[in-house]
Amino acid sequence: MNIESLRAYCLSFKAVSEHFPFDETTLVFKVMDKSFLFSDITSKPLRFNVKCDPDKAIELRTQYGCVLPGYHMNKKHWNTIVVDGTVGGDQLKEWISDSYQLILDSLPKKRMKEYEQLKG
Repeated sequence: MNIESLRAYCLSFKAVSEHFPFDETTLVFKVMDKSFLFSDITSKPLRFNVKCDPDKAIELRTQYGCVLPGYHMNKKHWNTIVVDGTVGGDQLKEWISDSYQLILDSLPKKRMKEYEQLKG
């Protein structure tokens, strides 16, 4: 996975927008104005932060060397994924999807209703 395929995958989800709120290199993907993925587009290798269930976050860090506590994030809820080739694209996409779903699940009822009315 590279930054282009990461971007394409994130934008394939319903109601996703992309932003550079901090600087010119930190790309943030949001669903319904809530962030679910952060990435520095200049990092080599590619790295990105995704939200994760706290228990699963610890498990993934133990199981995979490319999964680290979330850089500049709440380390209980966020992991940094280093795309170093040790984990396949399907697994990376699963972690991104999980992050997206966690954010959706946390939306207030009003925002979820808005989400459900959107096409895509």
